[in-house]
Amino acid sequence: MVDVILLLVDREGFDSLRSKPLAELRDGMEGGALRALRPPPDARFHRSFDVDIEGDVMEWFDAAGNLDQSKCLAEQQLDSKTSCELVLSLARWCCFGEWSCWDARLFLYLEPLLGRDLSGDEFLRHQVWSEFSDSLSRTDRASYSESVVLDWMSRRQDLGETMEPSEDPRILPTMESHRTASESLFDFLSRAHSEGLSILIGREFLESGLWRLDGQSLDEALGVTA
Repeated sequence: MVDVILLLVDREGFDSLRSKPLAELRDGMEGGALRALRPPPDARFHRSFDVDIEGDVMEWFDAAGNLDQSKCLAEQQLDSKTSCELVLSLARWCCFGEWSCWDARLFLYLEPLLGRDLSGDEFLRHQVWSEFSDSLSRTDRASYSESVVLDWMSRRQDLGETMEPSEDPRILPTMESHRTASESLFDFLSRAHSEGLSILIGREFLESGLWRLDGQSLDEALGVTA
C-alpha cells in the first residue's frame, strides 16, 4: 500500500520561489537564508524539516549539471522530469503541513460524504477533493468522523467480520485510528477551504511532474513541455 499525500501550499510563496534566479535559490538554500521565508508550520500536521529539503535541493543542483544560474528554473534548457523534481521540493518548502493516508483507506474517508464509489486514480484529481471539501464544509468535525466510523463498521459487518473487541483485539485501535485520521483530514481541508490555500496532491513513488497543484500537474504549472 502507498500513501496519498496532500500538502497545504502557500501559492504566493511558491510562485515567488520558483521565479528566483537559480543562483539566489542555491545560495539561499545552502546558507539557510530562505528559512525566514518559509511559511509557519501548522503544528497539527507533519511537514518536512528545513534541512532535509535544503539537502534535496543541493543534491538537485549537483546532479543537474550545466545551468545558467542567472536565470530562473523555467528558463533553463532542462527536461520536464529534472525541472519538476526541483519544483516538488520547492512546493514542499512552501507548505504549511501535509496529510497522508494509505490509498486503501481513503475510500473510507471520502465515499460516505460523497455518496458514491471511487476508484484509486480519482484520489489524484483536484475536482474530487474540491467536491469533498465543499461537502465537508456543510458538516462538523464530530459528525463527519462519526460517519466514517459507522461506515467502516457497516463494511466490516457486510463482510461477515466481527465487531466484538473480545473476538478481535484490533477493532478498538483500528476504530480510534479511523477517528483520528478523519478528524485530522477535516482540520486539514477546513483550513484550506477557509483560507483559500492551494493543495498539492500526489502519492509515494509518483513521478514529480504528475503531482497536481490546484488541478494542474507540476510540469503544466511550470510551463515545461520538453
